[in-house]
Amino acid sequence: MYAIVEIAGHQYKVRKDQPLFVNRLHSAVGDEITFDRVLLVEDENGVKVGAPVIEGATVKAVVDQHLKADKVLIFKKKRRKGYQKLNGFRQSISKLIIKDINA
Repeated sequence: MYAIVEIAGHQYKVRKDQPLFVNRLHSAVGDEITFDRVLLVEDENGVKVGAPVIEGATVKAVVDQHLKADKVLIFKKKRRKGYQKLNGFRQSISKLIIKDINA
């Protein structure tokens, strides 16, 4: 059984007990979150597709931890001018554990 759920404007394919990394959520570690923007659910009965969402379908998740993603390096250069600049960026993310999919 899997579902496609929209979290903060992004779509994710989720399964039960799967870890999921999303953009930083403003919830404390250990909080249970319910997402109701479920776009598609596949189970033993078949596939249900929402238009745009499935009414009454929810996905429950628990915030496992807050961390930072891998560093992305941004390098800028202008040739023959002696200009070089190197910046780094680490996105703040949240790790969720999917607990239940209700369709």
